[in-house]
Amino acid sequence: MQAAVLSAPSSISQSPLKIEDIPTPEPKPGHVLLKVLACGVCRTDLHIVEGELPPRKPRVVPGHQIVGEVIAGDFDGNTDRVGRTLLSDKEKRSGGTSTRVETGGNVETGGNVETRGHMGTGGHVGTGALARPISPTVHVGTGVHARPVEPSSTELPSELRRGTRVGVSWIGGIDGTCSYCRRNMENLCDFPTFTGYTVDGGYAEYALARADFCFPIPAQLDDVHAAPLLCAGIIGFRALRVAGVEKGERVGLFGFGASAHLAIAVLQAWKCEVYVSTRGESHRKLAAELGATWVGTENEKPPAELDRAITFAPSGDVVIAALSSLRKGGVVAINAIHLDRIPQFDYDHLLWGERQLRSVANMTRADARDFLQLAAEIKLKPKVTSFPLEKANEALMAVKRDSIDGAAVILP
Repeated sequence: MQAAVLSAPSSISQSPLKIEDIPTPEPKPGHVLLKVLACGVCRTDLHIVEGELPPRKPRVVPGHQIVGEVIAGDFDGNTDRVGRTLLSDKEKRSGGTSTRVETGGNVETGGNVETRGHMGTGGHVGTGALARPISPTVHVGTGVHARPVEPSSTELPSELRRGTRVGVSWIGGIDGTCSYCRRNMENLCDFPTFTGYTVDGGYAEYALARADFCFPIPAQLDDVHAAPLLCAGIIGFRALRVAGVEKGERVGLFGFGASAHLAIAVLQAWKCEVYVSTRGESHRKLAAELGATWVGTENEKPPAELDRAITFAPSGDVVIAALSSLRKGGVVAINAIHLDRIPQFDYDHLLWGERQLRSVANMTRADARDFLQLAAEIKLKPKVTSFPLEKANEALMAVKRDSIDGAAVILP
């Protein structure tokens, strides 16, 4: 098969991705082989290709926003569905894990239902619309559906028939046994699989994925416009949850690329006022076209104090700008896997008053399911620029230069 392969990280200006013929992956237990229909381009891919994230694999095919068709797997001959139980080596020794209930935050069952831990929300479980305090009794808000977690010790999703169209995101698997997995905090798993980083991803004609980390794509979403939802969309949605956004609040988006231009649609569905600060003129124009309450440059301060702010640029200066725009008790969620630095700042004026800084780390399967359902309901359609597989380097260069609005998508 044809794939864009990274052998040695370097500046994207050096075109480090090479188009090669490599073997098509062989299906193995608990996995499905996908024919890649589209793969979104993420800034994390750029961090991997340029070596800002240290190599985890000698040769890797990047790409973790995969829309693909299931063409092979460990199928039940009678039903044509994936049916093999997948156990990690640790789970085989320990006998598997217990059943848990997930609400988009963290809810565990153990006799009485109670909340343990949180989604990195500083004492609030993000509900997609409301954030409610954690307490000894569970509160499931309006945007969250309680459902069993699918840890790797349970049967794989029965809906994954041959021919099913699915999405694959950044988290491609967890060990299911570490302390974070046991606490329903799978996004913080100590031994995760990262699609397009620790295993090959979707800049290719075919990709292999763990079946329990594949998400059926709603019929309302076409291939090209679904791809950017699978990381940019899901992680932006999680950032809103981590920030504890409530209906009708004033929310700042600092940076307005692939993720933020999707988050604004969710915020508008929640009747929030959206304030956008971004350096690119075309990005400011897009934010205005998408109905932002206010749009300014990176050096301008929003005209109203913000309840919540989400930063999307990998810059510590942007974090400080967001923090300086908060009301007392407000929250900044840093939606970046890599940050250049955090500058020294004045605690008394910027953080005191119970303002909070929170980081956003990865996503959960509940985030993916809930966001894809919401995206279909609100008819979310990202702005997309498509590139053929042989122009994968050009696609990443466009992301680096902020030369396109919305998202880039590779079509193999």
